[in-house]
This record gives sequence, C-alpha cells and structure tokens, in this order.
Amino acid sequence: MTRSIAWQDGAITAVDQCALPHEYRMLRLSTVDEVIDAIQRLAIRGAPAIGVAGALAVALSARAHTRDGVCDEIAVRAEARRIADARPTAVNLSWAVRRVLGKLDGGADAVLAEAGTILVEDEERNRAAAGEAANLVRRLCGPEPLRLLTHCNTGRLATVAWGTALGAIRLLAGEGHVTEVLFGETRPLLQGARLTAWELAEAGIPHRMLVDSAGPAALAAGMVDCVLVGADRVCANGDVANKIGTYSLALAASRAGVPFVVVAPESTLDTTLRSGADIVIEERSPAEVTAFGGVEVAPPGTRVFNPAFDVTPAELVTAVVTESGLFRPNGTVEERAS
Repeated sequence: MTRSIAWQDGAITAVDQCALPHEYRMLRLSTVDEVIDAIQRLAIRGAPAIGVAGALAVALSARAHTRDGVCDEIAVRAEARRIADARPTAVNLSWAVRRVLGKLDGGADAVLAEAGTILVEDEERNRAAAGEAANLVRRLCGPEPLRLLTHCNTGRLATVAWGTALGAIRLLAGEGHVTEVLFGETRPLLQGARLTAWELAEAGIPHRMLVDSAGPAALAAGMVDCVLVGADRVCANGDVANKIGTYSLALAASRAGVPFVVVAPESTLDTTLRSGADIVIEERSPAEVTAFGGVEVAPPGTRVFNPAFDVTPAELVTAVVTESGLFRPNGTVEERAS
C-alpha cells in the first residue's frame, strides 16, 4: 500500500488531504514552516500521520541548522516547540517530537534515522492494532456480516499506510464480514465526506454517508452492530479525545447496547493525564463554521464554538485497542484482544 507520508531526497512528501477527493496530489515540504502550515490547515491530518510529520520536521530543522558538522541544538529545540504546538490535542505529535529530540546529541543524521524508525513503526503498529481490533469485533459481534459505523477519517490517509479503525474495517471487509459501513460527514471540514468516502470506495467496501447528527438515529434504529473510531489522546483513566461528534455516538451506542471500540497505537496513550478534563481541546477558526465553500452562511457577527475534538468518558467505551492488546484504565495494556 502506498504510504501517505515519506522522506524523499531531503524533503517530506505527503498526500495533500485538502485536495481530495477531487485530486490526488503530493506535497513536497522542505522547511519547518511548510510542515507546520500543512498540519494546521489539515493538509496532513490524523494523529499518527501528524506525529510522523512532526518527527520528520525536526529532522528538517536539524539538517537546516547544521554547519560544518555542528548542529545548533538551541535553534532546533526552539523550532521543535513550534512543531509540537501546531495542534495541541493529538499527543502523537508532541510524543514524536520528544522522541527524535532524544537523538539530537547525535546530530542531524541520528535525528533523521529516528524519525525514519517512527515512520516504519507507525505502519507496523497500526496494522497490528487494526488486527487486534478486528479480532475483538468478531468476538463481540459473532461471525455474521456486520453493519459498522465510524466517524472522521482513520484510514491510510490519517496514518503512514494502513489506518486504525478504518484499517480494522478494511480487514473485516476483506474477510467478508462487512455488509455496510456508515460514516458521518464530519463537520465542519468534511473529513468523512471527502476522505473516508474516498478510502472506502478505493477499497470497494459498501458504504453510506450520514449527516453527523444522524449517527445516533442510526444506532437507535438498530442499523449498527458496532462503532469503530480512532483517537487523538487516551488518558490514564480511559477517557478518549477524538474528532468532535464522537461523544454523541458513544452515548447513543451505550443506549442502544452497541459496542463502541476505539482503535489507536500506543503512541496515542497519555498516562500523564488523569482524565479527559486535563486534555487541551483545540478550538479552530469560526470561519470554518460561518462559511461553506467560501460562501458566508451565517449572519455577520455570529459567534461560534468550534472545538476540533470532544472527550468520551471511559464508561462509554467498550474497549481501547492498541497494537499490544486492550488498554486498561489503570494505564496498562494487560492482554491481547485476540
């Protein structure tokens, strides 16, 4: 499977997720500012993908600030802080930046090598997490073909190559276990409509799109056997931050008695935070809500609350599945989902 992000000839290449579904094109990013801009405008998005992009951006910085074999560590660390702050909610970004900074004393080549390791690990670990989640879904729901519901985009575009929740769906569909996938449009930037629909069509998986507010209605109507979503941060107590709209699906799934499964690599776990109340939730520009397709749809001066994420309490989550197994609210991964 083609990677959505890579290092090539001294620059970062990445699928431009803003151009999809109308055009599939690659970005070439050769400066830290270009990477930060791509992350902030969601040309690169998805917690695992922005983690890899952040690591590679630090490598760009280390190379740019090396003269005569000597790296200006102060300058690199300053740029690394800017990279880590580009999107505050997804812990993968700051995690990856810290990890590659740990190699900074070895110079730019050591930083790049570590970033390359993170890139390779991301594909491997997300494939493993998706496999663990697929096994769990079979146990929870039985062998019958499944009607699944997902939210936002958690496929190969949101990771290096395979995906988390959508990766699990891809596995289940490949085994003939999926009747249909329902997914929300993901307002206001339509990651579901633009990206998840594109990935499901690419994979040949039957699918139908819902307006976001119809997800709970679909659950209440008995149209869903299992909900599968990704995560941007999972706290020590099992609270989960994910794309805005996830919480309402979890509430509806609980009411309907439908399993609600979160799929994420261990890099998304943040056991330094006790609960979701400690998570910094990114709030984005009002213009994303007051305009649609460049046309103003709200009266001038309309005030906006536009959080990019919400927090689902642990008690509404059936399981958080990582590459190693099930994450437990005590902060450990104690068994394999299979």
